[in-house]
Amino acid sequence: MVRTLVVWVVLMLAEIVHGTLREFYLKPLIGDFRARQVAVFTGSCLLFGITCWLVRCMRAEGRLLLVGTAWVVLTVAFEVGAGRWLAGRSWEAVGADFALWRGGLLPLGLVVLWLSPLVAARLRR
Repeated sequence: MVRTLVVWVVLMLAEIVHGTLREFYLKPLIGDFRARQVAVFTGSCLLFGITCWLVRCMRAEGRLLLVGTAWVVLTVAFEVGAGRWLAGRSWEAVGADFALWRGGLLPLGLVVLWLSPLVAARLRR
């Protein structure tokens, strides 16, 4: 599980860079909420690519959905914590990213994150 955690940290570092680029370049062009929607797709591609690259070093064969589940739990905690306490966003604003019925697309990104280890391992075989 240590390798799984290390890869997750790499994923979150990539997402921090991705989010920074979103804030400085995309948000001024299309607005905050729309930029967050677009970033779900670009971020999903980024995370999947990194997972494909690093899936073998995790040595998690047979536990790939468990790895994905752990990543989702950690990521939700990270998103809520960083959004609420580091970025100072309101609970409503943080929750909007998770609300599919209001256009929040983060749950779709979380599904991609959950399945990424399994799909990446199958593609790498």
